[in-house]
Amino acid sequence: MKLNEQEINAKLDLVIDRLLHLDGPANEAELKKEGEKVGYFKRDFGIREWDWPQGVGLYGLLRVMQAQNSTKYVEFLKNWYDTNLKEGLPSRNINTTTPLLTLAQLNETLHNKKYEELCLDWADWLMNCLPRTREGGFQHVTSANGDRKGVRLNENEMWIDTIFMAVLFLNWMGQRYERQDWIDEGIHQILMHIKYLYSTRTGLFYHGWTFNGNNNFGGIFWCRGNSWFTLGILDYLEMFHNTLNAGVKQIIVDTYRAQVHALKQLQAPSGLWHTVLDDPSSYEEVSGSAAITAGILKGIRMGILDDGCCRSAERAIGGILANIDKDGTVLNVSGGTGIGMNREFYKGILKAPMAYGQSLTILALAEALRHSR
Repeated sequence: MKLNEQEINAKLDLVIDRLLHLDGPANEAELKKEGEKVGYFKRDFGIREWDWPQGVGLYGLLRVMQAQNSTKYVEFLKNWYDTNLKEGLPSRNINTTTPLLTLAQLNETLHNKKYEELCLDWADWLMNCLPRTREGGFQHVTSANGDRKGVRLNENEMWIDTIFMAVLFLNWMGQRYERQDWIDEGIHQILMHIKYLYSTRTGLFYHGWTFNGNNNFGGIFWCRGNSWFTLGILDYLEMFHNTLNAGVKQIIVDTYRAQVHALKQLQAPSGLWHTVLDDPSSYEEVSGSAAITAGILKGIRMGILDDGCCRSAERAIGGILANIDKDGTVLNVSGGTGIGMNREFYKGILKAPMAYGQSLTILALAEALRHSR
């Protein structure tokens, strides 16, 4: 398909406006009865809470401003952070680190001492207080459901989500404050996650790894999990401004290219990807598809992928546009997803409007605009 710049701009404005006013789903009472088995976590809905879904949403706004060289959403972001700081932050864990990625970059223009101190203190916490797995991996500690101050330790577990949720922030802080120990730890975490989560047989990433059982749980290739690498790893590389060790960079780039090659083979006729990537009977999922699309388009823009990937990305944009409702709601977005032991678990996760569904779509459409010009 030929990307239509006017249509993309119109959809982008709708999606952003919906993100700014996002609240819980209309059928929340019904979803609450089903609980965690379908991915219902009350904190994940809307834009107000301090956790990973909202953190990804804020990052989408930041990226749009950077692409447009504007300050359009600065006041919204500042009010969001100030409100949450005033009300009190939840427990520190991998997922609640996500909003710090936007805050640290936003503060380059705001120069707010309170923001800076929080970011520095949180980076130090990641280095010295976050529980570790064997071999020093970041243990994927998450928020406790229904308890803002509690955590789920997920002992000895590494999840692919961690790269986007925590490692990007730590690396950005290391680069900003010239902390080589923080930069080195970020490299360690990236290589650890590739080592234990990447499947050399398929080119895809497993959702997680447990040192307790020395396995990848159900061995599922989850769409959004894979997308955290496709998109996040390019933002990670970009932060180095070509200063990353050449050998380490080559391993990362080769892994990214192999993953994109595998993803292209699994793309549905609609242009989207299935929530279980290699299971066509699982539903097509838009948030993961959007992040994959943004990652592929960015790879083309950075010269890491060749133009042979353009057709795949353009088809994906068509599928994403078809899943944006008239009010800007991004449809067919899966809810919060813990690690499952079989494909049926992932197929049963609810679909509802989510902040990260809006923001990952924003990132995909922003990259599509660059591609269409």
